[in-house]
Amino acid sequence: MSRFQWLMVAICFILNFNDGIDVLIVSFSSTEIIKEWGLSKVEMGYIFSAGLAGMTLGCFLIAPLADKHGRRRIFLISVGMITIGMFGVGFGHQYNLMLLFRFITGLGIGGILPTMAATAAEFSNQKYRDFNVGLVQAGWPIGAILTGLFCAKYIPVYGWHTAFLVAGGISLLMWLLVYFYMTDSIDYMLQNPTTDTLPSVNRLLKRMGLPNLEALPVVVKNQENVGVKALFLPHYKDSTIKVWVAAFFGFLTLYTLMSWVPTIAKDSGLPFELATWVGIMLNIGAAFGSASVGGIGSRLGLRQTILMFMLIAFGVMQVYAFSTLTTGLIFGLVLLIGFFVQGGFNGIWPTLSRLYDTHLRATGVGYTVGIGRVGAILGPLLFGYFSDAGMSINALFVAFSIPLLVMGGCIWSIKSDKL
Repeated sequence: MSRFQWLMVAICFILNFNDGIDVLIVSFSSTEIIKEWGLSKVEMGYIFSAGLAGMTLGCFLIAPLADKHGRRRIFLISVGMITIGMFGVGFGHQYNLMLLFRFITGLGIGGILPTMAATAAEFSNQKYRDFNVGLVQAGWPIGAILTGLFCAKYIPVYGWHTAFLVAGGISLLMWLLVYFYMTDSIDYMLQNPTTDTLPSVNRLLKRMGLPNLEALPVVVKNQENVGVKALFLPHYKDSTIKVWVAAFFGFLTLYTLMSWVPTIAKDSGLPFELATWVGIMLNIGAAFGSASVGGIGSRLGLRQTILMFMLIAFGVMQVYAFSTLTTGLIFGLVLLIGFFVQGGFNGIWPTLSRLYDTHLRATGVGYTVGIGRVGAILGPLLFGYFSDAGMSINALFVAFSIPLLVMGGCIWSIKSDKL
């Protein structure tokens, strides 16, 4: 790994850091939004799900374009949409406008997240690929942690609109970072040659400390092996179906927890600042879990590692459901939930980068995440409906822990020599 390769991985990490800000800022602001606008939990659930609906369409409609038009171009479009969405919420004062701008933000996030996994994999060597793809995912909870710290300190003083304006400014800086430093990978260039490909590839090889090419290698492309239909070719079909089911159920539980944990903590009697710290603790665990899962998976196997994480996560959520909770126990259990739920879930990214080849990687990741986002949309809404209907937190934690077993079982059952 050259310095330039590490720079590309670092940019992906920073972009995922920015995504953590953009997604979790709504969760950390939710209690103040509900208070200011007099919303029910169901109405707040629609705000959560508007962004998730945008993410779903972004995964289906925007992310696959990275296989045709380049990773860098999709980064620029997606981060631009995120910036517009965040500033729109910050300056807006109407519920319907907030739904619209959260949807736009979601479109951008949906386009960028699968592209980051593909880019990190393509700029990594074999030794560090799983670790780097997992490491990039750790940027997300770190962004969420810092967002929680900011929201806890400044929302009570300056209001929740200020938090969205600051997030919009950070997104704008990320767009400039991509514009000036990001480039497409050699793998992508070789799969999509143009008249300028050879000098472009040689410039990249020089920056990576590798010898130049005298001529481009011959790459035989079968047009039937691109696009969503290619995900169901005989050697991909079984893995595609199982990883889609895993993503759906994993996202359902993951986004429910991320969206509602601060509100659950506040409803249990904790003050706003302390409830926000519970959300921060969830993401501290997620950061360590996400950074660990790729490295552990390289040694034990990704299938076994993800199953192990999901089983432990299920057990921790049962402890949360059936224990007499003190403040200290809440913090400890939430830390473990973050480590094993989100850390284990993020093992899906190195799994996808191994399953799908370069010409299909962004499409494979994009559609998997898109299917998963359907679960992410349903989860927070279902939690809101069940909560308003009087279902206890204990019962909700039991119900929303079951999908983790489904995800772990699906990934474990994938039959591929790449895992």
